[in-house]
Amino acid sequence: MVRTSICGAGVNPSPSAGRLSPLLFRNQAHCPSPRPLQVTRMELWPGLWTLLLLLALLLPTLWFCSPSAKYFFKMAFYNGWILFLAVLAIPVCAVRGRNVENMKILRLMLLHIKYLYGIRVEVRGAHHFPPSQPYVVVSNHQSSLDLLGMMEVLPGRCVPIAKRELLWAGSAGLACWLAGVIFIDRKRTGDAISVMSEVAQTLITQDVRVWVFPEGTRNHNGSMLPFKRGAFHLAVQAQVPIVPIVMSSYQDFYCKKERRFTSGRCQVRVLPPVPTEGLTPDDVPALADTVRHSMLTVFREISTDGRGGGDYLKKPGGVGEAQL
Repeated sequence: MVRTSICGAGVNPSPSAGRLSPLLFRNQAHCPSPRPLQVTRMELWPGLWTLLLLLALLLPTLWFCSPSAKYFFKMAFYNGWILFLAVLAIPVCAVRGRNVENMKILRLMLLHIKYLYGIRVEVRGAHHFPPSQPYVVVSNHQSSLDLLGMMEVLPGRCVPIAKRELLWAGSAGLACWLAGVIFIDRKRTGDAISVMSEVAQTLITQDVRVWVFPEGTRNHNGSMLPFKRGAFHLAVQAQVPIVPIVMSSYQDFYCKKERRFTSGRCQVRVLPPVPTEGLTPDDVPALADTVRHSMLTVFREISTDGRGGGDYLKKPGGVGEAQL
């Protein structure tokens, strides 16, 4: 007798095995071939649901128990929300192309952010804006939250002067370009001077206002850095007034060093315009010092009056002790 496996996997040698080979082949033809082990999609779901459950439990715990985690969550949402809003704004702005009037669209889309974070912005002195002429706005620069105060008080046909790196910030960079934001490469002094000369001509011929942060970079120390003089050279070259704007200290509700971001209030004070008619480039250093002195005085005032940034400047050794 010849013994064979059901699927023809093994055959005992026998003289009559040759006669049984057709049957053996038929058995092999009807026997299903072994299939590789497959992981079905349903087998992956338990791991995914476990991960989602852990995140659902972990994130609220971090939110309520870790101020640092809350700070990072809020900042991540702040930046991500701005990028998302820029995506929505781009098609609307693209209808006009690159145009300073598109800044109105960005302002309208960003005004609500302060409510999401419980920040009250109080504007005073808005009547100091010249009604119908170009001018240069100079403002202190504390953090990316300055965008909230800027959008609250931004005058018509006014665009910021920003560092060129912002142009490559994804959807936000494209939206800013469409809104007429002026980009300057601060590492190339010659290019920056050339751009500022073009801006001076634009101020006069197209009735545009520009917003400049003369500190040149964000200052998280609750005071003001020395002013760079580009904005003042621009105003003197175009013979247009300078409008100083001061935002009170954020120290009561925001501190990058301490990883703290809560709700609070901020006061934005618009100061009377400073004329530049008849001034020359030789007058720029004194002009910059005078404007900074007045802004720093107001900054200390509105940051300690209980209506601006709280009482941080009252603390011994705080920036309220700094020399003017």
